[in-house]
Amino acid sequence: MSHKNDNYLARLEQIRWGKYPQCPYCQSTHSRRLKKERRYQCNECFTSYSVTVGTLFHKTHVDLEKWVLAIYLVLNPPERISVRQLAKKIGVNKNTASYMIARIRQAMTKEADLLQRLVEIEFE
Repeated sequence: MSHKNDNYLARLEQIRWGKYPQCPYCQSTHSRRLKKERRYQCNECFTSYSVTVGTLFHKTHVDLEKWVLAIYLVLNPPERISVRQLAKKIGVNKNTASYMIARIRQAMTKEADLLQRLVEIEFE
């Protein structure tokens, strides 16, 4: 994992949780950090989780750095960005870009604050 991606994960943790990680499965704030991974083990339900669970980033293999740029480009284009344009700008194939645009548009209603807070630090 890149250093920059780790910074985005830390930012995402701050935005979503503040000081204490919260289990997305039982909402407990009693957990321990797993060594060598950016994951946590819940001390209540014993499930391991990361900050991406329950977000548009969950179960994707695209770096958060590319996600943040894609979010910015989809939310703030001078004109609507095409799948091919996004693929070229962030360095993914067109199927991945299409999938990302769909997830970003869906998140615009469910996670609008999260999207805005992620990109505002980077691009404003």
